[in-house]
Amino acid sequence: MVVTKKISLSTKGECDIVDITPQVEQQLAEAGISNGTVTVFVAGSTAGVTTIEFEPGLTGDLQSMWDRLVPKDIPYAHDRRWGDGNGYSHVRASLLGASLVVPFSNKRLALGTWQQVVLVDFDNRPRSRQVIVQIMGD
Repeated sequence: MVVTKKISLSTKGECDIVDITPQVEQQLAEAGISNGTVTVFVAGSTAGVTTIEFEPGLTGDLQSMWDRLVPKDIPYAHDRRWGDGNGYSHVRASLLGASLVVPFSNKRLALGTWQQVVLVDFDNRPRSRQVIVQIMGD
């Protein structure tokens, strides 16, 4: 069986990290599927999805890493073409990836003790985001 749901949320942009684990768990609880996989996919080219220990020290470390790896203050061809100043956001999102697959058993995500599913919004402004949650299994 396959069940597809959506999670809608607002973000602040600028590497805003949002813990969406409770929403994913809620969708799973309502799906009527006991075992399988959950695919979490963010629609949009300036955000990504991953897992992390969602605590201030580590979220700050992740944000700092993106500043070092893909700086905002260098020229991007995307910015020259479109003038929207978010070329770095697109590059960061492509490196992180738009989706994540998590197995589940007995309607419980198979996450580690300190592991949460997070959306990272890299855009240079606040956004409304749609996260697609597709649950497959039996």
